[in-house]
Amino acid sequence: MTLRLVFMGTPDFAVPTLSELVGQGHEIAAVYTRAPKAAGRRGMDLTKTPVHRFAESLNLPVYTPRTLRDPQTLEAFAAHEADAAVVVAYGLLLPKAALDAPRLGCLNLHASLLPRWRGAAPIQRAVMAGDAETGVMVMRMEEGLDTGPVAAAERVAIGPDETAGELHDRLRALGADLMGRAIGGLERGSLVFRPQGQDGVTYAAKIDKTEARIDWSRPAAIVHNQIRGLSPFPGAWFELAGPRGPERVKVLRSTRAEGAGAPGDLIDDRLTVACGEGAVRLLLLQRAGKAPVDAGAFLNGARLDAGVRLG
Repeated sequence: MTLRLVFMGTPDFAVPTLSELVGQGHEIAAVYTRAPKAAGRRGMDLTKTPVHRFAESLNLPVYTPRTLRDPQTLEAFAAHEADAAVVVAYGLLLPKAALDAPRLGCLNLHASLLPRWRGAAPIQRAVMAGDAETGVMVMRMEEGLDTGPVAAAERVAIGPDETAGELHDRLRALGADLMGRAIGGLERGSLVFRPQGQDGVTYAAKIDKTEARIDWSRPAAIVHNQIRGLSPFPGAWFELAGPRGPERVKVLRSTRAEGAGAPGDLIDDRLTVACGEGAVRLLLLQRAGKAPVDAGAFLNGARLDAGVRLG
């Protein structure tokens, strides 16, 4: 027995889950994703989401409504007569009418250990907060923000130098497997949902670009977590003085290091930077318009000496 499903997702994080469900033989009645975005210098080209492109490669029907709240869209959604909807980083809120339409409800794959990091950016926020572990969970959706009861979970340790991008890729694969198993349980009628705890609720607000500039006066642990939590996007950055004025440089990888000095000062010839407390060593950097390079290649091009202060 297989289920008739509606899949709702947008970024590449959601693609493996759709692939898993198709591979298990479930009928995908429809795929919902965000509408294509304008791209190119004049905005004349349209870029489809990763889920959109993958669904089209499988000849699955794709829908891109800009809202799920108008009557016609809700009527079309209910007309799929789905057993369940699977939602993975879709990006649009589902009103109660949509949540109630599938016979067995809407299941969401969320990349945190709920109730910690409800909201838009759970992977980045977990890394930026220095969390030692995180995970993925399958919950039944309700009207609140990531408040629904949980049916399945997998926990993983976060490495001390692991970036949000690396963790994203691990959780993407783990989440696809978890949702596949959860849908199997739903199909058999054996999936059990338990309410989330009320303690430890935190919210993972969307990353704002104003958070990306590095403040060297902060402790090294916080600077390091900021760097890895914002890698690869949007990328934590500092300013470097140049002949044409300040140049913005992104830091995509770092590690904690020994040493002390005035915040922002280079304290050796290996790109170790003093922070308000402790120091970090910069390992992978990217100048504007250039490809990322390791510290050695960056120093060859920038010719920085110990004592230089980074802005």
